[in-house]
Amino acid sequence: MNTTQIVLFIVLPVAGIVLGWIIRWLYARFQLSASEQKAERLRQDAIKEAEAQKKEILLEAKDQLYRERNQQERENRDRRAEIQKYEARVSKKEELVDKRAAEFDVKEKEMQDRILAMKRREESLAVQEEKYRAELERISGLSAQEAKTLIIKDLENDARHDAQALLNKIEQEAQLSAEKKAQEILVTTIQRLATETTSDITVTTVSLPSDEMKGRIIGREGRNIRTLETLTGVDIIIDDTPEAVVISCFDPVRKEIAKQSLERLVTDGRIHPARIEEIVQKVTREIQQKIYEEGEKVLFDLGIHNMNQDAVRALGRLYYRTSYGQNVLTHSREVAEIATMLAAEVGANKELAKRAALLHDIGKGAEADSDQNHAEVGAEMARKMGEDQRVINAIAAHHNDVEATTLEAVIVQIADAISAARPGARRETVDNYIKRLENLEEIAEKFQGVEKAFAIQAGRELRILVNNEKIADGEVKDLAQKIAKQIETDLRYPGRIKLTMIRETRIVEYAR
Repeated sequence: MNTTQIVLFIVLPVAGIVLGWIIRWLYARFQLSASEQKAERLRQDAIKEAEAQKKEILLEAKDQLYRERNQQERENRDRRAEIQKYEARVSKKEELVDKRAAEFDVKEKEMQDRILAMKRREESLAVQEEKYRAELERISGLSAQEAKTLIIKDLENDARHDAQALLNKIEQEAQLSAEKKAQEILVTTIQRLATETTSDITVTTVSLPSDEMKGRIIGREGRNIRTLETLTGVDIIIDDTPEAVVISCFDPVRKEIAKQSLERLVTDGRIHPARIEEIVQKVTREIQQKIYEEGEKVLFDLGIHNMNQDAVRALGRLYYRTSYGQNVLTHSREVAEIATMLAAEVGANKELAKRAALLHDIGKGAEADSDQNHAEVGAEMARKMGEDQRVINAIAAHHNDVEATTLEAVIVQIADAISAARPGARRETVDNYIKRLENLEEIAEKFQGVEKAFAIQAGRELRILVNNEKIADGEVKDLAQKIAKQIETDLRYPGRIKLTMIRETRIVEYAR
């Protein structure tokens, strides 16, 4: 290989490479130029499009401005029209005011002329009056002051005489009409009230399916009847009356408990001491519920609301209380109705009178014994229950223990007297009888070791339950003698009273 070939072998590839580079560079320049031209065209197109949008926006803005200007011009025209109308009305009013002002000036001038004329006339009349007065004084020989004093004195005497006569006439008419009106009110009130007479409350009868049931009630060695009498505190009389048992007790609650218990035992057929005790406890709970229901019932019937629950129970207990043979709850309801009618007639507070009248004997339903009378106890109960002070005064004053401070308190007194005094309402002998039985029980229960005492047999027998832990067998007889002596000292009674002391030891144990 010669030199020329070697050179060609080296130069030709290098030349090819360089030529390729040149071609690629030229192609790249060509592509760059084409891209720049395309970018320029896009820029020109974007500028044109922006110009077009600018023109469009300007046109829309001009149109919006034109429309707003037209709207503003219309509003301005409307406002100018309203202002012109208002100015026209103001002008008319100014013309009217000017016209009236002119008329007022004319009338004012006329009034001033009349006032001047009246003044001149008054001066003329004053001169003439002075002349007449001087002439009268000359003729009568009295001065004007003396004549005036004399006339006034005569008029005063005449007025006093007429006033006294009129006052006497008014007093007589008022006395007659007041008495007549009071009679009309009382008679009308009593006639409007439907009442019932009292009924026997000391005994009740339980019907039996057969006379054989009497033996089951008595039980072996009398344990059933003794248990029932001990638990209820009543006297159960089993005699020859066919298919009937008589229950006697002065306390209506005990009597009702005994009656319902005996009726359930007869119906059930299982009569033994444990069952008797279970039934008596159940009936006692039901009677307590009945007491609350009776209190609610009388409040509902009378339309009295917002009554304390303690007051409702106290009212319900009156359902089983009597006063001179009259049911106390019925009496209280009757007094409330009478008081409402009287309050309506005389213009007093009807609701206040009704509430005070219903609660006036609530002290008789107190559970705890007290040395105070029932009016004082009832007033204290009402005070604790948050009653109105006027209601408390009416309760405390219904037997004149304190002074009545309101018209409603006086009405309660009158209504209570009407309810108690109507024919057949009360029997004093029944009340005295019940009071004696209560005193019997109270005397026995005051002694240490006595749990409970029950007066039975119309007060001819007193059964006393003794605490076996406090009193021994040997001390029972001594306790009975002490109670008998205390009864002889404190009470007066016909015949004699039998004391039956009961001391029972009861032991309960459970097998587990």
